[in-house]
Amino acid sequence: MNAAQPDLDQDDEARLQLNADGSLRHLLTLKGLDKSLLVDILDDADRYITPTDELPARSSVLAGRTVANLFFEPSTRTRASFDLAGKRLGADVLNLGVNTSSRKKGESILDTIYTLDAMRCDSMVVRDASAGVPAYIARHVKDHVSILNAGESDVSHPTQGLLDLLTIRRHKGSFENLTVAIVGDIRHSRVAKSAAWGLNTLDVGELRLISPPAMAPEPDEMPFANIVDNLEAGLAGADVVMALRIQRERIGNLDGIPGIDEYYTKYGVSHERMKLAHDDAIIMHPGPMNRGIEIEGSLADSEQSVITEQVANGVAVRMAVLRRVARSLEAN
Repeated sequence: MNAAQPDLDQDDEARLQLNADGSLRHLLTLKGLDKSLLVDILDDADRYITPTDELPARSSVLAGRTVANLFFEPSTRTRASFDLAGKRLGADVLNLGVNTSSRKKGESILDTIYTLDAMRCDSMVVRDASAGVPAYIARHVKDHVSILNAGESDVSHPTQGLLDLLTIRRHKGSFENLTVAIVGDIRHSRVAKSAAWGLNTLDVGELRLISPPAMAPEPDEMPFANIVDNLEAGLAGADVVMALRIQRERIGNLDGIPGIDEYYTKYGVSHERMKLAHDDAIIMHPGPMNRGIEIEGSLADSEQSVITEQVANGVAVRMAVLRRVARSLEAN
């Protein structure tokens, strides 16, 4: 990136995203957010969920405000759901992608942000391939602007983490007695890391991170989780199973990374392997899916699957977060 190099660690980011009164100014990471705030956000999101045979929830609480979606990496689900979330709350929504941004012409990220600020954008939703960009922007915006992290390198994806937590809670209730198994490329997955920190904050019973050794996290990265390299052992007795795709675009050296056939043989989540989990276990996937690699296609479409619910819940979560940061700016 042609922005200055970020100089904040994740603990600094956690502090940066809060106002002095503890309210949410920006959403940069789930690490460091307290349990009561996470629960409040999930409760807010729950209120935006409507039955599938009813019209989606709508409100005018963001009327007169502008949300800018700045996606400098490809996205389908996150970008579309932030777009819908802003519009369903009555905001004007501006979508700016890497192919339509002047960053392709050499403009710095801050000059892009200052341009949008001059146009009176209130919330900026940022996805970028470089670590630290959302926090870097948050340090430089004016007091009336909030920054929401929509996916940051292999580091963090907080709204995805929130929608995963919401989906689990709607099916399983409390987290304390649950065993959650996340399977796949943990090391390069911002989804896994955000979900893991959120689950830890909500006192999950046991978190298992299952992957080939070359895709495992560093032992001290998430010390509260059990790191497992055997899929069958990791799935045994699980209440929730989340499959992840291999993040090939983020892997510099493919040494030790299994090929497609080998990966599915050893780590693909199938109907047969799900029999090791509890009978009422749910199967999740953040998308995009590679059917027949990390998950059996028919399992993704089965009654155990809550994958499409995750997508629907993503709109509700992003509505809740947009409303919360707007309310925080009004109060401060």
